[in-house]
Amino acid sequence: MTTPSAPPPAREEELDAPIAPSLVEELLRLFGKAARAHQLYLPNNPVYKAAHDALRAGFQPIWEGADVLVLSFTESEVRFAGQVVQEDTSRSSDSLPWLFFKDGVRELRLARGFDAEELDRLLDILQRVRKASPDEDDLLTMLWQGDFAWLRYRYVDMTSDAPNLAPLSDGGGMLSGEPFDARAALAEGDAAGEEGDGTEGSAPSRSGVVNMADFDGTLYFLDEKEVEYLQEEVRREYRIDLRQNVAAVLLDIFEQQHDATVRHETVDVLDTFMLHMLSGGQLQNVAYLLREAQSAAQRAADLQPEIGERLVQLPARLSAPEALTQVLQSLDEAATLPSQEDLLELFDQLRPTALGTVLEWLGRLQNPKLRPMLEQAAGRLAAQSTAELVKLIASPNRVVALEAVRRAGGLRTPAAVLPVAKVLAEGDAELRAAAVLALNEIGSPSALQSLERAVEDSDRDVRVAAVRALQARTYRPVLPRLEAIVRGKAIREADLSEKMAVFEAYGSLCGDAGVAGLDASLNGKSLFGRKEDSELRACAAMALGRIATAGALDALRKSSSEKDVVVRTAVSRALRGGAQ
Repeated sequence: MTTPSAPPPAREEELDAPIAPSLVEELLRLFGKAARAHQLYLPNNPVYKAAHDALRAGFQPIWEGADVLVLSFTESEVRFAGQVVQEDTSRSSDSLPWLFFKDGVRELRLARGFDAEELDRLLDILQRVRKASPDEDDLLTMLWQGDFAWLRYRYVDMTSDAPNLAPLSDGGGMLSGEPFDARAALAEGDAAGEEGDGTEGSAPSRSGVVNMADFDGTLYFLDEKEVEYLQEEVRREYRIDLRQNVAAVLLDIFEQQHDATVRHETVDVLDTFMLHMLSGGQLQNVAYLLREAQSAAQRAADLQPEIGERLVQLPARLSAPEALTQVLQSLDEAATLPSQEDLLELFDQLRPTALGTVLEWLGRLQNPKLRPMLEQAAGRLAAQSTAELVKLIASPNRVVALEAVRRAGGLRTPAAVLPVAKVLAEGDAELRAAAVLALNEIGSPSALQSLERAVEDSDRDVRVAAVRALQARTYRPVLPRLEAIVRGKAIREADLSEKMAVFEAYGSLCGDAGVAGLDASLNGKSLFGRKEDSELRACAAMALGRIATAGALDALRKSSSEKDVVVRTAVSRALRGGAQ
């Protein structure tokens, strides 16, 4: 079975269509609402009537520009005049392009008068197709049985391997406004068959007229792949989640019913429905409800301010610490987690105030699979709420402050420099170490100036991290502090890694001016003829290797035959590095 994925090429009259594509987009949106109302309500229901009236009103600007509306279909798109006016990749029964495409219909031509005479008939057919079982008629058959006068369609013969489109179906009316007699066409087709050579099917059938002889065949005419395809489509249809449809219906009621009591009740139902979906882990549906609620509040006519505020505040209620804590706790305890896409989609609808709760939960998660998902979601929320992130750096909750400092560095937020610098001056050792990394990642002049003071911090890890960060940034204003450390007594009590970090940073920044002091540390002797300890001399040698000027290399060569193995090894390595 061949089903082309591309629509038929646009003809000249389509390319020059006087109708704006935006009008067609709005018409298709109204068509979707009317189809949903047609499916869920009786004809005497106000929602049903309002949706149908709005759809018929949507046709009026179309007819002001043209007598015919031509729509073409692919698997996921509805096109008008070569432009995409609706896209839906879900392949569900609610997807308008898929509904026509899967049964072979590739083009609809709606003539002036269709909306008044045959609109309800088409909506009935679409409702029957959505509910039809594999044993019932397909869309193409139902369109033929509908005996339309103001609608024509092009289709692909699904029983043939030929990819060409059939001509416009005569069962679909005409374009001049004068109805086409489908029964006369069928009678004419039968008469043409009788004038043939007597062999069944020998006469060519009229374009677009269904010949029942074409359907003759064995009882089981589908091959195995086609049967599997139909079975999978049935299973997929049964797996479709109807919660979004329910949310859409409730929002339709909110928009179309102007009575304040009805709108209040609708918001109450939406609030309860949101909690129900949250408890079921339906994060994507909750995100859809929150997103569409904001749009509904903007579109609703004659909306009372207090009711609109209730609808708009749905995301704020979910962002509150109490509600969001319950959501995160349920996720932490869940055996099956939602997808990363669903979690991100929900977090996109939250308010900035949710960031503090999320950062707090990162410090107490028990589910290791949830952590990377929540990390990504928190990073995305922080990027959208930098002002809130900066405020949380000063949070009295240590876990929140630590996570906020880390993310401020990751986002390179200049506005975070002052609060992070305050953490560096007043926080505990772990917070100060995180602040050093954050200031280094931000890398602005003010951030490096704040980082400069950390080379004299009381904690060894903080000092080493600050020295290495400033060395990597080639931040020369810190040189006086490093020189004081190199020449001071405290460095002699430090461990080897700290000595190496300080001397290498000093050698990278001081240039030729530091050679004399480092030469004295490496080769000099005290008043009593004693040299510095091996570790300090080795570190001085490494610093001279960083300078790598002629004077520095001369100082290194003085100790090239040193008896101390540690010093001799450091000198040899420094000379090799300096020679390169």
